[in-house]
Amino acid sequence: MNGNQAKPGDDASRRPLGDLSGMAELRLRAGSRPEELYEAAERLCREASDDGAVASATAVRTTGRVADVLAETRSRDCARFAVDMVGRLLPTGPVGRQEGDRLRRSVAAKLAKEQQLRDLVPLFEELPDDAEDPSADVRACLLGELALIGAGRGRPALDAYAERLRELGHPLAALPGTRFDIEHRFTVRVRGLGSVKTPDQLRSRFPEILPTDSGGAAGHTAGQTPDGTRARAAAEPFTAGGWAREPEVRFFTLPRPLDPDDFNINFVKALPLDCLVGEGMRRGGAVACRTTPDDVLNTLFAAAYDGGVNGRPQGGAYARLYAWNSLYALLGLPADVPFPEAVGQALDHRWLRFMAFTDWFHHDTADEAFAVLDPTRTRVTVLAATDTDADG
Repeated sequence: MNGNQAKPGDDASRRPLGDLSGMAELRLRAGSRPEELYEAAERLCREASDDGAVASATAVRTTGRVADVLAETRSRDCARFAVDMVGRLLPTGPVGRQEGDRLRRSVAAKLAKEQQLRDLVPLFEELPDDAEDPSADVRACLLGELALIGAGRGRPALDAYAERLRELGHPLAALPGTRFDIEHRFTVRVRGLGSVKTPDQLRSRFPEILPTDSGGAAGHTAGQTPDGTRARAAAEPFTAGGWAREPEVRFFTLPRPLDPDDFNINFVKALPLDCLVGEGMRRGGAVACRTTPDDVLNTLFAAAYDGGVNGRPQGGAYARLYAWNSLYALLGLPADVPFPEAVGQALDHRWLRFMAFTDWFHHDTADEAFAVLDPTRTRVTVLAATDTDADG
């Protein structure tokens, strides 16, 4: 062996992180000398900041891979170094900012899942001064992940940190500190219950609403009420998750209250919707089924949490934020309405899932479409999203 080659036991901080290519070696280093991995990552990111976009992208990917391993290695030091890697070291250029968001969310999720709470508490002893500081954001994500698993409440350091984030206006700080019952399906995977891709699958999971001629007649009387800000909020889980196409979000007002029995597929087909253009020209009929707010909220959460087929998984904390933002937009609620009140109002609305055989609904990867009728029965919101690229 050449005397210049690295040997087992060499100081990892003196070796390029790229040389630690095997996961087994990375895990060994993380378990025995995490500080050396941090020092090597610090040098890599510092040098990359002076070497342009390509070097920065490589540094971000490499540092993120090491931070993930540290986050999954149970120890107080590993938790601290993982947070500091993605909170302090990543290059601050465009590549670092975009990929850094993803890494902070990924690391936070792994920390909440793998680390013991007592080893996470010290991460919150120093309160932040800036809500936009990446170091504060990764901790905000971690608080959000802990809330999803019902951990962390009653710990003074965590409560104080959450309160400071609220004072600073961090977006995640507005979320409930505990998981609501309406969120009971978040992150829960049931075997055999993937995306609904066919009308038969839709009917097997949800009660079908029979069409009526009067429903179609009522749909033709609906007038559109465009609202770009509200539409963007409703679409947020899908746009943040990188779904293949821009979702369709439309708001309608009716001249008179709609008979509840007329809120069906004939009503929806009468609305001027891009997702239903060409309906009836293909084999197979459109169908609408009644659903519930928790089903809709879980779908919104999953769209951002899993990301599109070629998209960007957002992690639990931000997926939860985007799901709630979307639900508030579907309900037409201002942001200052308390979450329990929003849940109550959601229960007073009527919710439909629908699908059809058109150029929009590919019955391939994922198609989601909902219609929402408000308690006055005069306002309707429609949200449709597809993860199939029509041009692909």
